[in-house]
Amino acid sequence: MGLIAPVEDGKIVETDSQASLKKANSANNGMDKDAFLQLLVAQMQYQDPLEPTSNTEFVSQYAQFSQVEQMQNMAASTELARASSLVGEQVYIKTTTSSGDPRYVYGKVDYVVYEGNKAYLAINEELFSLDDLDTVVDLEYKVAYDKAEDFTNKLNKLPKVGAVDMSNAEAIEELKKIYEEMTDYEKTFLATDTIKRYNEYVVRLEEVRNAAEEADKNKNPDAGDDDKGEGGEGGSDAGEGGETGTV
Repeated sequence: MGLIAPVEDGKIVETDSQASLKKANSANNGMDKDAFLQLLVAQMQYQDPLEPTSNTEFVSQYAQFSQVEQMQNMAASTELARASSLVGEQVYIKTTTSSGDPRYVYGKVDYVVYEGNKAYLAINEELFSLDDLDTVVDLEYKVAYDKAEDFTNKLNKLPKVGAVDMSNAEAIEELKKIYEEMTDYEKTFLATDTIKRYNEYVVRLEEVRNAAEEADKNKNPDAGDDDKGEGGEGGSDAGEGGETGTV
C-alpha cells in the first residue's frame, strides 16, 4: 500500500489517510494465529528433552491454535462484509492529527481494499481504516443539514431587526428564496427560533420598503394631479371664450 506524504515548509505533513493507516497497523500488533503458531513451535524446539511435553498437551495446544485461526478468519470475513456494505454510502471518518487533535473526513466510499486481514475504505482516492468509521450519513439528510446550517449562518450575519434598511434588502431576499425552495423535510432542520426571526426580517423589510415608497411620493407629486390642473385651466379659457361670443 504505497503512501505519498505532502511537504510543507520543508517538513513532511501526515495526511488524514496516513494517520488512519498508522493507527490500523499499530492495532494489528496483537496476538494472531501466526504469533500463536510461532510460540507453539518455539515451545517444541526448546522443550526440556528430559521432561518433554506430553502428546496430550500438544494436541490441546494445537486445538487452541485451530480455534484462534477460525475466530480470526470469522472476524476477517465479518469485517470485509461490513466494509463492502458501505460502498456508495456517505460517511464520516474520524482521524487524529499528529498533535492529537480529532479531525473528520467526509465523503462517499468508492471501493474497499482488503489487505493483511484488514479492510480499508477508499474515499476520494485515499484509504482509511474501517476502525475509524464514525458515522454513516444519508445523502438527503446531509443536504438538508447543510442547507439549514447555511441558512442560519446567513441569518446571523444580518443586523438586528430594528436596524434593517434597504441596504439589507438583497440579503433578506436571498434568504427568502432559499427558504421558499426548501422542502418540508429540509425546513424541519431549522430551529423554531430561527424561523421566527426570519419571518420578522421579512415583515420588517416590507415595512422599510413601504416607507421608502411613501417618501418618494412625498418628494415627487403625482403626475396625475398636474394633468388635472391643466385641464381646469383649459375649462376656464373656454368660459372666457363663451363670454366673448355673447358680446
